[in-house]
This record gives sequence, C-alpha cells and structure tokens, in this order.
Amino acid sequence: QVQLVESGGDVVQAGGSLRLSCVGSGGTFSMYSMGWFRQAPGMGREFVAAITWSGRNTHYADSVTGRFTITRDNAKNTLYLQMDTLKPEDTAVYCCAADESWWVSTPYAYEYDYWGQGTQVTVSS
Repeated sequence: QVQLVESGGDVVQAGGSLRLSCVGSGGTFSMYSMGWFRQAPGMGREFVAAITWSGRNTHYADSVTGRFTITRDNAKNTLYLQMDTLKPEDTAVYCCAADESWWVSTPYAYEYDYWGQGTQVTVSS
C-alpha cells in the first residue's frame, strides 16, 4: 500500500500560478494511476485531473482544462499539478489519490484506493 503526502499549497493572487506535489512511499508508485481532487468549504469533493501510470493519458475537469496540467515522475515517486491562471473559485484543499487500476485514469473518487491528507490552496481576488 502507498502513502501519499502533498505539498505546495499557498496563498496566491488571482491570475497567479502554483505547483502542487504529491510524493508516494511504501508502494510501487508506477503501479498506480493517480488523480487530484479538491474540496472547497461547505462543498463536496470535486475531480480535478487524473493520469495513467505511464503519464501518456490524462483527463481534466472542464473547469480546469487549459489552466491546469497533471504530470508525474515515476523515478521520483512524485505526482504534480501545475496550476496557472488561478481564480478565486479554485480555492480549496487539494488531495492526491492513487488507484490500483494503473491502466486507466478515472474521475470517480470512489475508484481510488489511497488518499493523501491534502494541501490548502487559497486564491485571493
């Protein structure tokens, strides 16, 4: 089983950029497809982006398409989320998740097996 730890959250002005990282340990990182989800105060968990084990296939929520980029470096056991042109509505706790079905990327939270604790992103207007 893999343990996941996110970092990189911060307070940033609208229009700015952040890069989140998620480091995996205790498992074979390359054997998982990975995803990013977010949860704003008083709201449910929302899919952001997903990537297959090789990084060849990615999937984005409509709300972040063209602004966010998900990548991974299996040699470093690390998942990334590059967030550009940030908006106040991007404010949330961002969590990474690992899915043992490494060959597909999925937007459905219930299909993920392991979760990190999250990192706070705050975008001021």
